[in-house]
Amino acid sequence: MREPGKSPSFWDAFRDPRLALMLGLGFSSGLPNPLTGSTMTAWLDTFDVDMATIGFFAWVHLPFNFKFVWAPVMDRFSLPWGGRRRGWMLLTQLVILVSVGVMGSFDPKAAPWLVAGLAVWTAFFTASQDIAVDAFRTDLLPREERASGTAIFVAAYRGALIVAGAGALILSDHLPWSTVYWILAALMSVGILTTLLSPEPETQAQAPKTLVDAVWRPLKELVTRRDIGVYLAIIMLYKAGDVVAGHFLIPFLTDTGFSRSEIGAVFKGLGLAATIFGALLGGGLVAKWGLRRALIVFGVAQAIANLLYCWLASAGKDYALMTTAITVDHLMNGMGTAAFVAFLMTLCDKRFTAMQYAIFSSLMTVPGRVLGGFSGFLQESVGWPGFFLTTIVLAAPAVLLLSVVEIREPESQ
Repeated sequence: MREPGKSPSFWDAFRDPRLALMLGLGFSSGLPNPLTGSTMTAWLDTFDVDMATIGFFAWVHLPFNFKFVWAPVMDRFSLPWGGRRRGWMLLTQLVILVSVGVMGSFDPKAAPWLVAGLAVWTAFFTASQDIAVDAFRTDLLPREERASGTAIFVAAYRGALIVAGAGALILSDHLPWSTVYWILAALMSVGILTTLLSPEPETQAQAPKTLVDAVWRPLKELVTRRDIGVYLAIIMLYKAGDVVAGHFLIPFLTDTGFSRSEIGAVFKGLGLAATIFGALLGGGLVAKWGLRRALIVFGVAQAIANLLYCWLASAGKDYALMTTAITVDHLMNGMGTAAFVAFLMTLCDKRFTAMQYAIFSSLMTVPGRVLGGFSGFLQESVGWPGFFLTTIVLAAPAVLLLSVVEIREPESQ
């Protein structure tokens, strides 16, 4: 227990036993994604499904872009078991377990649209699990533990992506795909057990009384909040430079002369390790420095990391420099993600966590993706060094706004 008045240490952010729950919830949240994404693409290709049909499966993940549409239902209604958040978590996890296994039991070449329908169904409940877990995490963790909780969550989430991605591909060389999918479906029991063991949040906010209230009251609360325009601008701009840079990172590296194997080895190995370590480091530093200072420092660090890509673009193929650039980039992104997600959680009114977090998380990538759509013209005009310098400039507005605004929790809390 920290002494009153004493500044928190790095390790204080990781002492709460409840943070261990983030391991199971992060794993459960990450596991289904490859099974309706990259792993599913490999499965379809194994069954010689044509490329045009495989292309249509890219739309399977559209429910993730519209989570805010049904999030009010999960704010308004509690299921008969498990409380306001845990009930929805348990329901979605059980549905995902069954639907993943059933989906993998069909021949995708003989019944592609049935498989596609089951994939959309699975993606819908995966997105719904995200809504419930994000709200539960926000309601459960105190402000000083949100970044460290996010860091642990991200580490487990990334681990689940490996299990359901690379792990599934390895298993598929030795077992039928139907067996592989049922094995991975069974691993959802990790999330189910974690949900059953999770406590209710100590402070229970009153749920909206009607579904109309669940839609309009969180919106009204947002638009009438002090500095909300600045907060929304920070949300949309903080990761914009990274989103734009990430969209063209693989083409840049291949254009520089690196093989896919060289790139993949660094991305999947050092890149993943650096992201996890960066998230954990960022979580501890947020507790020590405070959220606003950490966001500013990590925002600058994320942007400056892209200077290494500028250097690589000028130097040409250099494996050591490429490895350094990717590792530093992922490290800084992991730190920034821990602080940024804690920022989103801090802005949520606990009466409407599901709805408001869904709105924030939907907005956070919009500018980066919109700008990313035009960034090819930019790259052709200024070349790779100029392109990455532009991504650094894109980070400046959010950092400047953070330097002049105070981060406040909603007044109702």
